[in-house]
Amino acid sequence: MSLPRPEYPRPQFVRSQWLNLNGPWQFEIDAGDSGIQRDLLNAPYSQIITVPFCPESSLSNVKHQDFMLAVWYRRTVTVPQEWQYGTLWLHFGAVDYDATVWINGKEAGRHRGGFTPFSVPVDDVLPGQEFTVVVRARDDWRQPKAKGKQSGRYAPHGCVYTRTTGIWQTVWLEPLPSTAFKRPRITPDVAASCFHLELPLLGCARDCTIDAQLRIGENVIAEARTATGVDFAPRIILRVPDEHLKLWEPGNPFLYDITLNLRDRNGELVDTCDSYAGLRSVAIDGKAVLLNGKPVFQRLVLDQGYYPDGVMTAPSDAALESDIRTSIEVGFNGARLHQKVFEERFLYHADRIGYLVWGEFGDWGCGGYGPNNNHQKPTATYITQWLEAIERDYSHPAIIGWCPLNETWQRLEDEIVELDDVTVGMYLATKAMDTSRPVLDASGYSHRVPFADVYDSHDYITNPDWAKGLEEFRVRHQDLVNGKPFLNDEGGHAISVPYRDQPYWVSEFGGFRWVPEAQRDNSTGTWGYGSDPTTLEDFYERFKAVCDILLDNPDMFGYCYTQLTDVYPELNGIYTFDRRQKFDSQRLRAIQSRAAAIEKR
Repeated sequence: MSLPRPEYPRPQFVRSQWLNLNGPWQFEIDAGDSGIQRDLLNAPYSQIITVPFCPESSLSNVKHQDFMLAVWYRRTVTVPQEWQYGTLWLHFGAVDYDATVWINGKEAGRHRGGFTPFSVPVDDVLPGQEFTVVVRARDDWRQPKAKGKQSGRYAPHGCVYTRTTGIWQTVWLEPLPSTAFKRPRITPDVAASCFHLELPLLGCARDCTIDAQLRIGENVIAEARTATGVDFAPRIILRVPDEHLKLWEPGNPFLYDITLNLRDRNGELVDTCDSYAGLRSVAIDGKAVLLNGKPVFQRLVLDQGYYPDGVMTAPSDAALESDIRTSIEVGFNGARLHQKVFEERFLYHADRIGYLVWGEFGDWGCGGYGPNNNHQKPTATYITQWLEAIERDYSHPAIIGWCPLNETWQRLEDEIVELDDVTVGMYLATKAMDTSRPVLDASGYSHRVPFADVYDSHDYITNPDWAKGLEEFRVRHQDLVNGKPFLNDEGGHAISVPYRDQPYWVSEFGGFRWVPEAQRDNSTGTWGYGSDPTTLEDFYERFKAVCDILLDNPDMFGYCYTQLTDVYPELNGIYTFDRRQKFDSQRLRAIQSRAAAIEKR
């Protein structure tokens, strides 16, 4: 059996020694969350699961889609004999939702949150020895928590989909010296033609030095050095020589390679890692969002990142890259990564290909909106989990904005509640963590931060009379020039703080259902937004009409069309759920190419 998802899971922080632990693990469903009382820490398990795929998926070979309060995993791991290390770490890309990890029967770590990575130490195990790891993942669907688009009913329905329980991203083992690099933070500085590197360290680092090299291939174009033991997180500036100055941008996503070396007081190499960076800037000029000092109209698509066989886990690394390329093929230049924290490999491909990305958290409908409103309530853990996501993804040049919340729902005249605190808290935490990108406090509906960097609305044409609906859509967006954008409300009740002339975009629109003829026999119970196009030609006309209205608006910096692929009952994608073509790519690309004129203004 070939190793599933064998590629290196942390592409912007690479070390040569690592052991991929994907593949078969012992597995047990703990339907009543009674595993501790039944001694599942030691008892034999009845099933085998293929990690990193969740038990609900077909790729896991478990295919259990009913509710599971808890699940257990076990595997024995042999540490490679040739490894030499001071500390040994077990990394988890993501485990949904509350995870506890035991090493040789002793609790080694715990983590809350289904979207973000965590690591636990493996103590008292020498090279060549084996150890047993046990993981319990608890995922009570009835608890208020951030779960994105996971269904609170047995089956997918409406805008919610098959659940993910337990391990759903790569598990791997890494040996480290006693003093080692933590993940570097790389901030591009276009104005000064340099990169600012913050280099936090694990362990005692007094009297060490850090050497950093900036490379193009094997050619070292810049070097810098700093001492440790002075600053808590040593800093280095790598300046790009004028003759090697190349910016990262869509269509020309140039990446520089970076090597970091940590040396002890005798000059001996202690730790080394490789990274990369793109030199690009994001700024705001009035109502425009600038990339490298120029307005670039953001033709984004909503990407939910679900797969028929892997649920939230891509079946292969190639599938992640393909989603980006098929999006570009129909004319989009980026995506809102919607309601989940995507695998980091997706961002790696976006960096390489030159694909604009807004990072988002999985918390749809907080405050009472949507079919999950009883089970998705804001708590303090929203902020901690979101900060973990930003820490992981901070250095990726493809990310040009952050969106902590999506479609929160509360009227302004209501009492102040946790939603107000969490919205402001997530916004301020994002700004404190990252001063280099714009932040949207909440996508659509309940904006709560009057000083937020950008402002948006969601606008689907739901009038069953398409012609009237289109005209209403046009009217809703014609007053932005006068500082009066369309705002989401609740039956006339205000749910957002007033608009204050920030850059504005419609971050969800479209969503027209189109079912290819070969699928129509199986389309009962599926849906899209508003009335369905009557013919394929009617779809093209609708797509062009709504895109034209937004493209022609001189005060709008972008849009986000719903959506890239069909997802379970939603058949409103540009592609089918299994990524087959539904439309003429050249025709959709031509409709959106009118944005080229806007990009030059």
